[in-house]
Amino acid sequence: MQDKDSWSGRFSEPVAELVKRYTASAGFDHKLAMFDIQGSRAHAQMLAACDIISRQDLSEIQRGLAQIENEIIAGNFVWSLELEDVHLNIEKRLTALVGDAGKRLHTGRSRNDQVATDVRLYLRSAIDELAVLLKNVQGALLDLASLHTNTIMPGFTHLQVAQPITFAHHLMAYFEMLKRDADRLQDCRKRVNRLPLGAAALAGTSYPVKREYVAELLGFDSVCENSLDAVSDRDFAIEFTACAALIMTHLSRFSEELILWMNPRFGFIDIADRFCTGSSIMPQKKNPDVPELVRGKTGRVNGHLVALLTLMKGQPLAYNKDNQEDKEPLFDTVETLVQTLSIYADMITGIKANPEAMRNAAMQGYATATDMADYLVKKGVPFRDAHEAVALAVRFAEQRGCDLSDLGLAELRQFSLLIEEDVYQVLTLEGSIASRNHTGATSPQQVAAAIARARTSISE
Repeated sequence: MQDKDSWSGRFSEPVAELVKRYTASAGFDHKLAMFDIQGSRAHAQMLAACDIISRQDLSEIQRGLAQIENEIIAGNFVWSLELEDVHLNIEKRLTALVGDAGKRLHTGRSRNDQVATDVRLYLRSAIDELAVLLKNVQGALLDLASLHTNTIMPGFTHLQVAQPITFAHHLMAYFEMLKRDADRLQDCRKRVNRLPLGAAALAGTSYPVKREYVAELLGFDSVCENSLDAVSDRDFAIEFTACAALIMTHLSRFSEELILWMNPRFGFIDIADRFCTGSSIMPQKKNPDVPELVRGKTGRVNGHLVALLTLMKGQPLAYNKDNQEDKEPLFDTVETLVQTLSIYADMITGIKANPEAMRNAAMQGYATATDMADYLVKKGVPFRDAHEAVALAVRFAEQRGCDLSDLGLAELRQFSLLIEEDVYQVLTLEGSIASRNHTGATSPQQVAAAIARARTSISE
């Protein structure tokens, strides 16, 4: 005899097979199974504490849930699309194991507040895992940066040579981005960590439940204050996905630079072979597949953010079946981010810099022109006049096919009589970066200090 649906008493005919397949979520929401069991244990404990179910029922429920948990871990649990979702699959198995006690577990709750709780438990766990992975990437950046506080490279604006910087300073820019990403995740966690359970379907429950007790058992900071909001909104998932999209965007920007720097036209770095592939036709190729895939997967995560925003934008209160569609984008976002951060930390350890190529590139494009302008300003020339004088000097050097530092003193003085022999100190790459000796700037001294502060921040 076919099992009846939990609501079958209301209907005069069974749900069509096509509809069952279309509406079922057990194919993907089984990822919530352990969190569903975790929530059910706390709910049952509260029901018993409030004398809503007996201590014997609680004991039976705990025994049954423990067996189900072991079956899932061992891979022996049989998931059924007929039972639609993770909640009914577990409840049905529990009832088979412990009888009426299993049927009493759902007292005082709905699948609406149950799934909202499960998703929050899942996401809280994911955020905690991601926080560790983010620190691993940050640590790898710091290790690489510490090797290159004196390695000079060109800084770019508009992808044109702008001013000399150190490779370590460039890497530390990404550390700062990821630091903000980590802060955003922790801030998001505060809003994730609120308990919906007890909101029931939408209006709360008539049973004398103690929601705060369940929150304490599950490690939530507080309960959701409005039952309608508790079951219907997914802004916490949207916020998380927005955080994830920003993390991926930052990694995508870094990936784009790694791809450019690995190109022989730059030759700034090499990425370890284990993160690259060859070509099926061109034997000389070494393709930076991992950074390229990070760029591609960023679009995927960004798409999930838009999907979740679109999912919610037209829903009236309270719960609607639309919300079943929140899980696959959320699960894939978490999985993509976990994989990306894991591989990125390892990939950074496999980056080898080419200081000579970086230095040669910094010698092109008149990277110290701004230093010459600053030199004139310090001699009393208004900045705009100094800017114009140096621009004329750059044009003069271009016509002769040389750098500013290659021009003789007499040639430089035709652009300003205030130029003296000491100008050559600021026209060197080392002099340029050393002169930028304040917090947040590129001098080796300041970058080393920034690395030290950063190490302290991720060890706290």
